Amino acid sequence: MISAQVLSPETMTVGWLLYVPVVLWAIWRTPWVELFTDNRRQHLFYGTVFALFLLWLVRRDFDTGVSYHFIGMTAVTLLLDWPLAVVGGLLAQLGLLLLGRQDLGALGVNGLLLIVLPVLVTEACALLVERARPKNPFVYIYCSGFLAAAISALLCLLLVLVVLWFDGLFAMPFWLEDFVGYLWLIIFPEAFINGMVVSALVVFCPEWLETFNRTRYLSAPWNEEGPSKGDR
Repeated sequence: MISAQVLSPETMTVGWLLYVPVVLWAIWRTPWVELFTDNRRQHLFYGTVFALFLLWLVRRDFDTGVSYHFIGMTAVTLLLDWPLAVVGGLLAQLGLLLLGRQDLGALGVNGLLLIVLPVLVTEACALLVERARPKNPFVYIYCSGFLAAAISALLCLLLVLVVLWFDGLFAMPFWLEDFVGYLWLIIFPEAFINGMVVSALVVFCPEWLETFNRTRYLSAPWNEEGPSKGDR
């Protein structure tokens, strides 16, 4: 997460101009009727937003104006689908804003980097997996969960560095050439947390995952050549 002190007014303005249309589009695409008429989905949505809010509260703030915390949006996207994931991420941001843990001016930039980007990557991975139509649920877990979270963390870190370098208000560390070695210490935990959450949901509560095709992944395999030995 980036504070407003290391962002130029132009960058914060561009962030708001790009983030607001995405939020409005997500609000427009959100199935509000289904959400308001289904108590289970309401509890799932509110619980997910609260868990995301707590996850973002557990962070390391640096004096240089940046903060490090896990993103968690991959599991949220697979759980709620992308429109509700964007809306839920916005609500978590507003919660941090009320507690003074988020700068209003930088909310647009942070929303693009920490919400829109992971949602876009996760949605792209989920669509590619669905297009391949695999029958093994482990393909869904690893590609849509672990891999999507790792790619999201990598792109988020790289884009944060690009934004900070472009504005020139952040003093780049002298060990930037060794940054590749530190990437693994950030990418792997992000992939592990999201992947474990998705794995647990697939095993115990697959009906909670909006992007999980239970008919294909959990149906019994059919042997076209005839019944198996155990069925004779």
